[in-house]
Amino acid sequence: MNRTRPTVADLRALKGTRQMTMIYVENTDEARACAEAGIDVLSIEAHLWDSEMRDAAGDCFVQVGLPYGVLATTDEYLRAGHDTMRLGADACYCAASFEVIARLSAEGIPIVGHVGLIPSRRTWTGGFRAVGKDLDSAIGIAAGIRALEQAGAFAAEIEVVPEPIATALSKRTSLVLMSMGAGTGCDAQYLFSCDVLGYTRGHRPRHAKVYRDFATEFERLQRERVDAFGEFAADVESGAYPQPEHLVAVDDTVVEHFIDFLDNRW
Repeated sequence: MNRTRPTVADLRALKGTRQMTMIYVENTDEARACAEAGIDVLSIEAHLWDSEMRDAAGDCFVQVGLPYGVLATTDEYLRAGHDTMRLGADACYCAASFEVIARLSAEGIPIVGHVGLIPSRRTWTGGFRAVGKDLDSAIGIAAGIRALEQAGAFAAEIEVVPEPIATALSKRTSLVLMSMGAGTGCDAQYLFSCDVLGYTRGHRPRHAKVYRDFATEFERLQRERVDAFGEFAADVESGAYPQPEHLVAVDDTVVEHFIDFLDNRW
């Protein structure tokens, strides 16, 4: 790595100067690839976060998602937040209440919030659909940003919001806004690795762009797995496996003495 791992202060300083890049990753191979490619920010779920993942992420700034619906009380969020930071996280993503976010922020844990389409609260905004297309919902996004500012968050994911609305908000907030389908008026462009690599299961969002076709390769590898396992089973059945080169050699004298021991003294 020839970069220096950025801090919250660095991300804030970059606001309005250039578009940062952000990817949600699901394993160490993806994290390592992002680090090598020079991606600025990674998003990683808490259940995947450990020292191996931190090493794989290299100089990338990492936000770790605290599991909404698994954690419930403020104390649980605090404990999880401190645990992730102790393992080397640079920030925590939190979709809990503004009160919880304020408590985490008060303890010095950098928090990324969420506005626009919030998947865990989609029932309130009509499901998986754009938010901010009418005046009332746009004002609601502005209110959410103001509440995150007051709670002490330093950034927010802004998801599936019309670009002019997101741009106007980005110009008027200190929050670093991470765009998922909200345009280049925000501070970072955020995609999921499964979309970038082309192995999305189910619906692919409109804002996703596919750069590789891993799905076809995964299907090919699965067929290879089935064939390999089948060949192994056939070899076992026919006696073709194992062969002498797969076994541990031992002197015949040792075997003779051991069998004598078993037959006469064991």
